[in-house]
Amino acid sequence: MSRANVGRVVMSVLAVLPLSAHAAIPAATCRTTDRPEHGYSGSTTADERDAGYPLQAVTCNTDLIGQYQGEGASWQLTAWKNCAYFDQRHPDSTNPPGVPAEAHPGSVVVDVSDPTHPVPTTWLTASAMIDPWESIKVNPSRQLLGGGQRPLSPASPADGFSVYDISTDCKNPTPKSDVHIPGSFGHSGQWAPDGKTFYITPLRASPSIVAVNVDDPAAPVGIPGGIFTFNLTDGGTPGPQDLPLSQLHDLEFSKDGNTAYITMFGVGGAANPLTAARNGFAVLDVSDFQQRRANPVYRVTSFLTWDDGSIGAQNALPVTIAGKPYIVFADEAGGGIFGSCAQGKSANGFPRLIDISDPAHPITAAEIRLGVAEPANCVDAAAAPIVSTRAPLPDGGFTDSVGPFFFAHSCHYCRVDDADDARILACNCFAAGLRFWDIHDIANIKEMAYFKPPAQGTKILPGSQYANTNTTPGFVRMYDWSTSQPSFPKDRGLDAGQGDVWTTSQDNGFMVVRLFSSVTVSPTTASVETGKTQNFTGTVDGAAKTAGVTWAVQEASGATITSSGAFTPTAAGTYHVIATSIVDRTKSAAATVTATAPAPADTGCSASPGSFAGLLPLAALLGWLLWRRRAAPLP
Repeated sequence: MSRANVGRVVMSVLAVLPLSAHAAIPAATCRTTDRPEHGYSGSTTADERDAGYPLQAVTCNTDLIGQYQGEGASWQLTAWKNCAYFDQRHPDSTNPPGVPAEAHPGSVVVDVSDPTHPVPTTWLTASAMIDPWESIKVNPSRQLLGGGQRPLSPASPADGFSVYDISTDCKNPTPKSDVHIPGSFGHSGQWAPDGKTFYITPLRASPSIVAVNVDDPAAPVGIPGGIFTFNLTDGGTPGPQDLPLSQLHDLEFSKDGNTAYITMFGVGGAANPLTAARNGFAVLDVSDFQQRRANPVYRVTSFLTWDDGSIGAQNALPVTIAGKPYIVFADEAGGGIFGSCAQGKSANGFPRLIDISDPAHPITAAEIRLGVAEPANCVDAAAAPIVSTRAPLPDGGFTDSVGPFFFAHSCHYCRVDDADDARILACNCFAAGLRFWDIHDIANIKEMAYFKPPAQGTKILPGSQYANTNTTPGFVRMYDWSTSQPSFPKDRGLDAGQGDVWTTSQDNGFMVVRLFSSVTVSPTTASVETGKTQNFTGTVDGAAKTAGVTWAVQEASGATITSSGAFTPTAAGTYHVIATSIVDRTKSAAATVTATAPAPADTGCSASPGSFAGLLPLAALLGWLLWRRRAAPLP
């Protein structure tokens, strides 16, 4: 069926589909011009698939501004200023029948100077950049791009580490080093904030972590003691180097680089029946490495685990919300594949907020579940035909019998609009697409928007992991895998209002997505006397309508305005009242107010000209009578 015909079918079939949402948190309210979901949040219904609805982007308060699809993408995206960097599938991977080799293997550099027309400038082919998996990361402090080499197979090289300088021209990174770190295995990783240490997390039981000294970007070296495997807790009191799991995924850091926030990867299943309950989060003291102390060691500060079906710990991002420190934690998989639906668990991994006010005692403060992560939807969500090779489970769910098999609609990586004052959370959630939530009040988290990239059907994309993983010839892909860490302008060293959200999905490549919100003020002009009050109303539409506005007067003195929009001038003049969205602070509107001094009060004793005009006739009469009296003869 052609896409034109699919579009006509979509309009006729979906016109009668009811809109519904069963998410644990309120679902987004979309524009009338959007193409929204018709089932519970995150899902793609059978009717939508049958109608070809996913072949166009499924949107809610989002717009695709620009795209470079290329040959598809792999797992990760990182960015700096007007440049984006993303990886592709390893060029030596075994291709399905009919899929050619990549024309341009390696990590792609994209010039996004014109966000409506992003273009590739080069492909990075150092040992690690051929397939950095999730480790390709930018360090803003030193403007370095780096990553670790992920092995194609257990026997493949895995100890490569590559560094590029992007400070002079981010569109054409300058190679600084391409070295081997003996004993290292690439998968994920992150820079310390000062850019002098890179930590590789191999996602292996051993080693757990690898610390690389990058004081000299031209000559990185492994730090003695930096390649380490954590001990497993044995049920007793944990020691300083004991964790429930030694297989660590990705990590982030405190601003001073002395503390690492890391994920412990547990999944469960027949091969690992106990690891799901140990999936979770850990706080590590890495100050020995940060401070370059002699004989450095890792020390466990604390850890937190859960057993709710959200598994495959992925990333732990430190943020501040309303002045309080949290971790945005994401799990890349769900228990629906292992028969956990009957246990009342989630079929998909979901984000959660972890309160780290006391780093020694982290606690889960909020869960952010889409409908696909609700236990009530477990069997249905697990049955989604995201990949082609499937096997039924006794509890009614399904499992994918060819790996990687457990991602489904789980949320892989997340970012916030401002790590120091987070209001908007964006997460890439595999088949559920790019999702946005209002998190400014963690007691009232609400979904704001979403963007599901258009399904690519049977299109051949040699660089895409999804297009070439667990698919059979002729399988029609009605989903995409959205997996990278989204990028807000502040992540790229820009001001909040200097751009849109950047993302990749594996079949759609690099995309620029605009989050739509608007603010209006009523009335837009007003006149008021000093000392009196004019009330204003602020209205938010689009994604940020989940909350209201804050009010301010542009001028430094002479007038005040309350949180409810009551404006009172104390001095005459022209003022500008500003309403700003609480959630999206890049959106605001203004009203102009003219304040005048009040007219002088009327006391009734005014001596202005004409005040005695009414007395003139009486005065004339009295004058005539006096004249008559004087003129009359005496008796």
